[in-house]
Amino acid sequence: MASQGFWDNQEDARAVIDRSKALKAWTEPWSSLSGRVDDLLEMASLLADSDEAELESEIETEVEEAARELAKLEFRNMLRGPDAHRDAILTVHPGAGGTESQDWAEMLVRMYSRFAEQRGWKVEVLDLIPGDEAGIKSAALEITGDHAYGYLTAENGVHRLVRISPFDAQGRRHTSFASVFVYPVVEDDVEIEIDEGDLRIDTYRASGAGGQHVNKTDSAVRITHEPTGIVVSCQQERSQHKNRAKAMKMLLAALYQRAQEEKEAERQKLEQSKTDIAWGNQIRSYVLQPYTMVKDHRTDVEVGNAQGVLDGDIDTFIEAYLRRKGESGA
Repeated sequence: MASQGFWDNQEDARAVIDRSKALKAWTEPWSSLSGRVDDLLEMASLLADSDEAELESEIETEVEEAARELAKLEFRNMLRGPDAHRDAILTVHPGAGGTESQDWAEMLVRMYSRFAEQRGWKVEVLDLIPGDEAGIKSAALEITGDHAYGYLTAENGVHRLVRISPFDAQGRRHTSFASVFVYPVVEDDVEIEIDEGDLRIDTYRASGAGGQHVNKTDSAVRITHEPTGIVVSCQQERSQHKNRAKAMKMLLAALYQRAQEEKEAERQKLEQSKTDIAWGNQIRSYVLQPYTMVKDHRTDVEVGNAQGVLDGDIDTFIEAYLRRKGESGA
């Protein structure tokens, strides 16, 4: 950065500065903690030569604070995958069950929106298709924030809800399923080539609650990448041009995810890697009746405050999953 001519190419210069900031975000906290530990060792040696209760109490307090900082840094170290720093595109799809599952899918969209907002992240709805009676048929959210993809990878999979159905006149208990998939948002820093000849682009009229724009112009865009069968769509903008740009962004993310899976020798198309949205494949169960509990089946973490979880308090599950993944070296 101090070299002559650094600012001759401002785009390259900004990229270097962003990289520098990203590296400092890792090195500076560790350096700070290391200095704190050195200070504590000096204080401990002073305490060995004296009998000051006040100094001993101060050291104990400092040690506890240092331990908490270390735990935070160790956890953050689990977010060091090649794409963990990226923003995320999160999609939600209901399983079989009609209105029940569609309503559950909408509850999950709300949960992730609340989770992101509580962390100060930005949430943008890229695509949302309402259900016929209630809920949604599908949704895609772009979530922008520090290590959003790294955190939200913990949510990939099938989510199961057990409750007394608000749509059942007889008040019976129902089980619903919905799937969540997360992709990294990729920009110009990755090389993913898309041949326009491989794309089938369809336009259609946007659906929604109404208004002057809805159902009057073919502004919604659906893009099919024929070699892989990946389909993305966007209908949230009034402009067909803007919807196409966002749909291409979603397609780029999906293709990048697929390329990463192939590089890791998984060699499966993304659609083939998705499990059935049904019993036996869930990563987490949300039980509202006859008792309230949310249990993650990968880590066995249980939380009794189900409503709090549905309001976005899912940090406990995400941290437990990432810690287990980090410990296993996965």
